[in-house]
Amino acid sequence: MGSKETLIGLRADDFRHPWDLEATQSLKRLIGLDLGIRTFLGSLANEFFYLNNIASSILVSAKQLPEIHQLLLEASRVLEVELPQLYIQQNPVPNAYTLAMRGSRPFIVIHTSLIDLLTLEELQAVIAHELGHLKCEHGVYLTAANLLVLASGLFSDVGAILAQSLKTKMLEWLRCAEFSCDRAALLAVQDPKIVASVLMKLSGGSPKLAPLLNLDAFIEQARSYEMSGESEIGQVLKQAQTSQLTHPVPVLRAKEIDRWSSSAEYDHLLKIRSSDYNKKADKGEWRNW
Repeated sequence: MGSKETLIGLRADDFRHPWDLEATQSLKRLIGLDLGIRTFLGSLANEFFYLNNIASSILVSAKQLPEIHQLLLEASRVLEVELPQLYIQQNPVPNAYTLAMRGSRPFIVIHTSLIDLLTLEELQAVIAHELGHLKCEHGVYLTAANLLVLASGLFSDVGAILAQSLKTKMLEWLRCAEFSCDRAALLAVQDPKIVASVLMKLSGGSPKLAPLLNLDAFIEQARSYEMSGESEIGQVLKQAQTSQLTHPVPVLRAKEIDRWSSSAEYDHLLKIRSSDYNKKADKGEWRNW
């Protein structure tokens, strides 16, 4: 893998998806949610997950799985994110997640079954996606969303209605946040085909099938998904299909990253945040920046 340039001064709002921005602003209007999570759940959640990870997962480091550790180092450098801990956990369900509460070191967990599907470049895209959650400061709401999904069946009838309403808002926010993190993955690996390949393998991959999958056909499939929902009934069916999901369907994510990777916004962002461009700007070689 070629070394990627650090994106100097990269801000979350440089790449944050507008759906994420809108959904986050909506959550912030729920008075007390942010403070309540930090006050009552922060230390407990951190302690629980830390003990769980340190007891039953592998902590990646320069001495433990150094090749994967290097992927983390490079992605953190490119995105200008403080280095989190990275754990590998034995689990048959392909997944990765992040926990980040203010005042403690964040960490990423990646399941072994996901690693089994991916190349090293694709694994770096997954790591960068999780770093995107940290860059965008999604941590507090990620914790709230996960707890609501787990506890939504433990309320009284009235409480359940309120909890379901909040859960719906949180799930909508989660799906929107994923689009920003896919963009972070693209900025880190700087190849849209790598990000799309991860999404393809999440859709229908296995260690046996993964080398046989056709990425161009999957991207074509992703573009077809958008056209298939242009009718009113199509929009209703899509909404019903995704309303209880924590992630957007992979083909929609692939379509969005395909669109953004071809945009002038993406090209401009890579150019003005690249270390080479900033060096030239410092020397006065770019007069119009």
